[in-house]
Amino acid sequence: MVLALSCFSLGCERHATATTKVDPNAPVEVVLPKKGAYTGAFIDFGDAEDAVALETIEDFEQMVGKHQAIIASSSYWGEQSFPSASLQMIWRHGSLPLVFWSPWDRPYEQKKGPDRFNLNAILAGDWNRYIDDWADAARAFGKPLIVSFGDEMNGDWFPWSGTYYGGSKPIPGRPDEWEGPELFKRAFRYVVTRVRARGAHNIQWLFQTNNYSSPVDKWNSAPAYYPGAAYVDWLGLSVYGQQFSDEPWSDFPPLIDWPYQEMAAIDPTKPTMIAEWAAGEFPKSGNKAEWIRDAFEVMRTKLPRVKAAVYWHERWQNEDQTYSNLHLNSSPEALAAYRKGVADPYWLGNLILRPQAPAK
Repeated sequence: MVLALSCFSLGCERHATATTKVDPNAPVEVVLPKKGAYTGAFIDFGDAEDAVALETIEDFEQMVGKHQAIIASSSYWGEQSFPSASLQMIWRHGSLPLVFWSPWDRPYEQKKGPDRFNLNAILAGDWNRYIDDWADAARAFGKPLIVSFGDEMNGDWFPWSGTYYGGSKPIPGRPDEWEGPELFKRAFRYVVTRVRARGAHNIQWLFQTNNYSSPVDKWNSAPAYYPGAAYVDWLGLSVYGQQFSDEPWSDFPPLIDWPYQEMAAIDPTKPTMIAEWAAGEFPKSGNKAEWIRDAFEVMRTKLPRVKAAVYWHERWQNEDQTYSNLHLNSSPEALAAYRKGVADPYWLGNLILRPQAPAK
């Protein structure tokens, strides 16, 4: 599989391999590596996750010792804008933008339920103008772009969760289908169809679930939300270790083993991305450095469908005044473990490009 995309950025020169010459002003395709996977990061880009800065990216890369093939950021619907400047910066840096496009309104508080960007309002056409304007800006951007719409919908913390839209209420005459997931699928298809109709074919769509559902019920499983192969280019997972001081510690393998198998079974043809992975570091808890070492080893040796992994490098203060420190440099040991893991040639810090094939 390739990502058929147009490239008009000087940063494209950094993408080319030593054996491949790519005209940065010509249409190109971003190739999925036959061996290895792209490495990437979200790098503490502020409360709205959109304060992208080149210095922040470069400082992170210097810290970890590798250029990042993918740089992630968010585009909340509450901002009512397309992040053109940020995405241009990312592409010129030689990285592929990954955007979490979230139908969420300020103040972006979790577990508050649907807001003005609720799924019913989207399907009713209330936000068609915004969707069209965003799509037009994406088309004008013209460079490679991966978009995760409504991520982690199988959790109960975001307002687009099926929990808030009928949840487990069965659909009459349709066994194993429920109102909550069905409404999300309809909204996903609606948004993708409308964006494509505006000509934004430079977007690849990521279907991203949390590794384990909350609540853990069949109706809320990842497959229940899948909108279909025609609307999805990538399958994605969020895989977090301990994030809060009152949570139990969990090693990496059990966090990924079964969810990976579930995701892989959804569609055998799609590449998989660990779209978010991270763990906090807490006194009297597990060994974060070991967690990171295990993560790299498992992804490299046991997850052949994974073609990209994006670390969530963030630190925040909680309401109880504790801190959740997911930063890679939360300790010298954690940073050393990441630097050693990502240094393996398996993890590709630069995109592989080739000239785009002529249209048939």
